[in-house]
Amino acid sequence: MVSCNEYGQPVGVPVAWSGPAGTPATTHHGRWVELRLLTTGFATDITGTLSPYPRLWTYLPTPAPGDPAAAAAGIDMLTGTADAVGYAILDRATGQFAGQVAYLRIQPAIGSIEVGWICYAPWFQRTRGATETQYLLMRHAFELGYRRYEWKCDALNQPSRAAAARLGFVEEGTWRNAMIVKGRNRDTTWFSITDAEWPAVRAALETWLDERNFTTDGAQRRSLGTIRVGS
Repeated sequence: MVSCNEYGQPVGVPVAWSGPAGTPATTHHGRWVELRLLTTGFATDITGTLSPYPRLWTYLPTPAPGDPAAAAAGIDMLTGTADAVGYAILDRATGQFAGQVAYLRIQPAIGSIEVGWICYAPWFQRTRGATETQYLLMRHAFELGYRRYEWKCDALNQPSRAAAARLGFVEEGTWRNAMIVKGRNRDTTWFSITDAEWPAVRAALETWLDERNFTTDGAQRRSLGTIRVGS
């Protein structure tokens, strides 16, 4: 939607927005997962749960850490920046470490925040807990007052692109030659959800996560994409 100024030029609509309230750095308790702030205390969990699967790290900025010291250094690199908050994902039923995720590029002044640094244990992928992880972080960001929620990935990372689309992100385009990662060119594809889109995205996610959407053996009755189209 656009409006025009006194010169007849199209301009953006006025925004009554006072900025985010509070911090994105907090523990999250879901039905299936608990998200705890990522510290070096989880270094052994990372090397024991994620490092044995190097393919999980192909599109991440660093290779799979070979030992807890390397994992701790990676955690320090992430959490040592002012615009990032890392999380350890724990399965609530077992307490088992399931993966990592982070808020990145936190920009309160313009109301933009990104989710990334995603690495799930193989057994955790495509579970209700994996979807709930993303839902909890989205919900918190928009409840704080962020206007834009971003997802970026290597343009060649098809699983990440599919995950973004499934969750309700809108593809915005690809930045060619965006960076060099591990000595290779990376084109980066951008996705986002805006605060105007969030109510519909939230409704679809909550409907999918609802216990009534699953059979007694845990099979989904309706896919998230089907729910979104139906809404």
